[in-house]
Amino acid sequence: MARIVVVEHLTLDGIVQGPAGTDEDTRDGFDYGGWAEKDNDPLMQKVAGERMGNSWSLLAGRVTYEYFAKIWPHAPQPNPFTDVLNRVEKFVVSNTLTEPLPWQNSISLKGDAGTTVAKLKETHKKSLVIFGSGALVQSLMQHSLIDEWVLQIHPIVLGKGHRLFSDVPLSKFKLLSAVTTGTGVVIATYQPS
Repeated sequence: MARIVVVEHLTLDGIVQGPAGTDEDTRDGFDYGGWAEKDNDPLMQKVAGERMGNSWSLLAGRVTYEYFAKIWPHAPQPNPFTDVLNRVEKFVVSNTLTEPLPWQNSISLKGDAGTTVAKLKETHKKSLVIFGSGALVQSLMQHSLIDEWVLQIHPIVLGKGHRLFSDVPLSKFKLLSAVTTGTGVVIATYQPS
């Protein structure tokens, strides 16, 4: 059985929309894209890498997948993530994308997200790691499918944008670890309790 690990950048007010680039996710007029870029720190990459382990696959929603597929196949080397993200097996939860998917090693998962991912979790042998994909994460929370959370909490309040914990059930967590980067980002790792 696979573990599902969520790795998210979020603001103090819980916004997860568009952390990496100005054009990443402009839905609903969001114009603060790229808000997490200045806080990048090697410790963030180290902690996320440790939580993923050596044997993992990417699990993504459509919006995140399309953004990643636009960037990573053409990203310059020697970025440590370029080769890894291009090689890893990718599962994309979407009822609107058509196959073949444009990014190598990508598999489309159709149907209800909770049901489809629950089946994948039962049969897959590797960790399923989610970066971003807020709507998918919210759906998986409804089905109690997430095993671990790596929340990279940035010292910024945006006041608008899509929130990670919106319209989700009451949930309690156990803190596994917490570290602070040199840029003030708190990386808190939780598991459901």
